[in-house]
Amino acid sequence: MIIVGEKEEILEIKSIAVEGDYEGSDIQVLEGLEAVRLRPGMYIGGTDKSALHHLVWEIVDNSIDEALAGYCTEINIVITADEEITVADNGRGIPVDIHEKTGLSTVETVFTVLHAGGKFGGGGYKVSGGLHGVGASVVNALSEYLEVTVNRNGNQYFQRFEKGDAIGELSEIGTSETSGTFVRFKPDETIFDETTIYEYEILQRRVRELAFLNRGLRITLEDQRSGGERKEEYHAEGGISEYVSYLNKGKEVLHEEIIQAEGEIDSVQVEVAMQYNVGFSEGKIYSYANNINTGGGGTHDSGFRAALTRIVNRFAKEMNVLKGDDTLTGDDIREGLVAIVSAKHPDPQFKGQTKDQLANSEVRKITDNIFATAFERFLLEQPKIAKIIVDKALLAARARAAAKKSREMVQRKSPLESLGLKSKLADCQSKDPSISEVYIVEGDSAGGSAKQGRDNKFQAILPLRGKVLNVEKARINQVYANNEIKSMIHAIGTGVGDDFDLERARYHKIVIMTDADVDGAHIRTLLLTFFYRYMKPLIENGYIYIAQPPLFKVTQGKKIEYIYNEAGLETYMKTLTPTPRPNIQRYKGLGEMNAEQLWETTMDPEIRTLLQVTLDDAMEADEIFDILMGDRVEPRREFIDANATYANLDV
Repeated sequence: MIIVGEKEEILEIKSIAVEGDYEGSDIQVLEGLEAVRLRPGMYIGGTDKSALHHLVWEIVDNSIDEALAGYCTEINIVITADEEITVADNGRGIPVDIHEKTGLSTVETVFTVLHAGGKFGGGGYKVSGGLHGVGASVVNALSEYLEVTVNRNGNQYFQRFEKGDAIGELSEIGTSETSGTFVRFKPDETIFDETTIYEYEILQRRVRELAFLNRGLRITLEDQRSGGERKEEYHAEGGISEYVSYLNKGKEVLHEEIIQAEGEIDSVQVEVAMQYNVGFSEGKIYSYANNINTGGGGTHDSGFRAALTRIVNRFAKEMNVLKGDDTLTGDDIREGLVAIVSAKHPDPQFKGQTKDQLANSEVRKITDNIFATAFERFLLEQPKIAKIIVDKALLAARARAAAKKSREMVQRKSPLESLGLKSKLADCQSKDPSISEVYIVEGDSAGGSAKQGRDNKFQAILPLRGKVLNVEKARINQVYANNEIKSMIHAIGTGVGDDFDLERARYHKIVIMTDADVDGAHIRTLLLTFFYRYMKPLIENGYIYIAQPPLFKVTQGKKIEYIYNEAGLETYMKTLTPTPRPNIQRYKGLGEMNAEQLWETTMDPEIRTLLQVTLDDAMEADEIFDILMGDRVEPRREFIDANATYANLDV
């Protein structure tokens, strides 16, 4: 039983044997805690929704470090009914002795002194994910209140803090047969200007990821808020191999067995898991260093890629499928690949403040050696799978060569010269991309209305006449051969793939304008899939928008109101008097609106609503595009069933 103030919390966490220990002397203090409340952005990147959720990971990282050290098997995370966060683990418990440099208890030191943690001296942790040691103190400083309960050495200790200040000293409040740390905190509403409401799905994604990356660790996530109560447990005995299976869920795989590599050299641990699917998209390689997602890659990522390319080329040469000095490129070999590369380093170095890339130079060779040895052994023992992998890479190489010719032909001509684009694209007068926008419009009828209704000083119109290609099911050469895609490539001007250059963008607003129905939503998804797979920087830099055309026109006497969805219509109808009887027109498509109506409802910058497409979580977006646009029906049905309550569909 844990006593927190006047409340009782029951922790269903089993105690584990402690084979080692760390004391107050293992905690090093680098500098005092100053100005965190004044400049929170320096420590957690801002005061927005992302920063709010970052507080949770700063505390969870401490529990993960206990798991990495071998002393924690369970972590419980709860969003309470009062919008508090609690994090409990069954690790060793924070040391409670007096710290020699601060004269405070080690618990108080950890929560009130910046850069105080067991991660700097080497005595507390061999490998750590919360690298800066600022986590607990920063969370404390930015919380309305924080309470910590420690079970350690058969005793239980408690201390409360308010806005970073200790309310009394650490006190012994009872005995305990278990070990571990329990933290409860509530973010300070005066600090976080956007929101202090936690989103379960954001926490869920990271919890799932952490469970995969830490084999055997059991993490529960619970939401106790009224109306959203739920509890899920994440546990992966197979570690990152299960992660690969999860990412390939719903895809047809080329080989059932997941290729694995694992080893340790000079205290650097490396794990790799990979599997090919039949898809044509660029390989998806997700790399991590000490559980941190290194979206920019780094030395562990480059070591894996180098070994993969070298080994597959070696087997291709031995199979006599390459002529002369021909080689397969990394892009060819990675087509349809899903891989996880996880490195754990005792002293990781990162490029940039965001820890985006692992920089330790020795890790490249270590990863290369560990993976190459295991991968070569696997291919020798599984010659059929080796042939399947080589054959897929060969097909990708041929498609890429054909695509290169198509792409060069497309990009060699100016936007208004080829494929009848001059007659399709109604360009704007402005040559300033920062104020120019292009509407990609479904069909000639809507395109005609849009051309007549636009402001041609800064608005261009590109009507799509043919079927939009589902690039998720097409090889790269088929993508570049599609007339509608070539039209978009010409109009936007950035190029695609390796030739993409954002500086060449002719418009800084690319607006997808489709009908407000299911067919329109499908076309919109096809276009977004293309932009995501082949022109992702447009999304990353906020250039892609979705227009919001109305679904209804309600006329009552001389009063006209445009309504954008069923719920809005229901609400609006309740505000009308019975007479005269309103006339409701449901638009079947954009083509039913004349030029003036389309301008005033959907295109006038003073009135219109545009939704900007963002990329909050690349991996999650990747997964959703795979599910929605891939070949397998069952995962798509499951996704729609699970998310139907959140959708706004016109059926």
